[in-house]
Amino acid sequence: MIKVGFYQFNPFFGDKSLNLKKVIDTLRGSVANLIVLPEFFNTGYQFISIDEIANLSESIPDGETTNALINLSKQNSCYVVAGIAERDGNNFYNSAVLTGPKGYIGHYRKTHLFFEEKLYFSPGDTGFRVWDTEIGRIGIMICFDWFFPESIRTLALMGSDIVAHPSNLVLPYCPHAMPIRCLENKVFAITANRIGIESRKDNTSFKFIGMSQVTSPKGEILVRASEDKEEFLLVDIEPELSRNKALNNYNDLFKDRRPDLYKLD
Repeated sequence: MIKVGFYQFNPFFGDKSLNLKKVIDTLRGSVANLIVLPEFFNTGYQFISIDEIANLSESIPDGETTNALINLSKQNSCYVVAGIAERDGNNFYNSAVLTGPKGYIGHYRKTHLFFEEKLYFSPGDTGFRVWDTEIGRIGIMICFDWFFPESIRTLALMGSDIVAHPSNLVLPYCPHAMPIRCLENKVFAITANRIGIESRKDNTSFKFIGMSQVTSPKGEILVRASEDKEEFLLVDIEPELSRNKALNNYNDLFKDRRPDLYKLD
């Protein structure tokens, strides 16, 4: 058994130091093995210019935020997945970093950009990735990626036991859909959303729905946060349960697949 969970909170837009301090103060001394933080947890979500992103984004792994997460992982002897704005040369990505007790492990760039993210960020070019760690195989997708069944299916086929899912959800569907995503792939998922409202642009306002949750390979919601409160919640899971794809003596989710027929003429 390992202890996994999320920190759902309301980041203050543009104040990376304040947001980082809030996270570190909350998580310091935690007994968790894996903690997932929201998408853009250190900056807030609603960027309104490329100059803002240039000022608030960071390189990975040598940026301030990644280094702070590395230190937190080492101090707590835990793994952390967190969403940040990444700068790589003249390109910007909606990314998530994975750190562990021994330091930086890797990062993923969001494949499916949502709404005005397309104005400022480049589509992710890392492809989906899974890392084999001491607590299990951890894969990452970010927020809107969930809407595409291929995302979590790809991570499951790559051997992921746990899908870390940093999010800034504003549409109402994801908390109710993740049980199906997890059931049809028999994987655990940790969706870490945020709360609050951002209205930094005329006629465009975002209300974040909270409801962060941990979902099991059986489609069970093991723990779910409220819609509007800051909450740090943990639950015990057995990652190895994700490795059994059998439904009964005759059916196995992956062995029964017919990819030769899943093609368009």
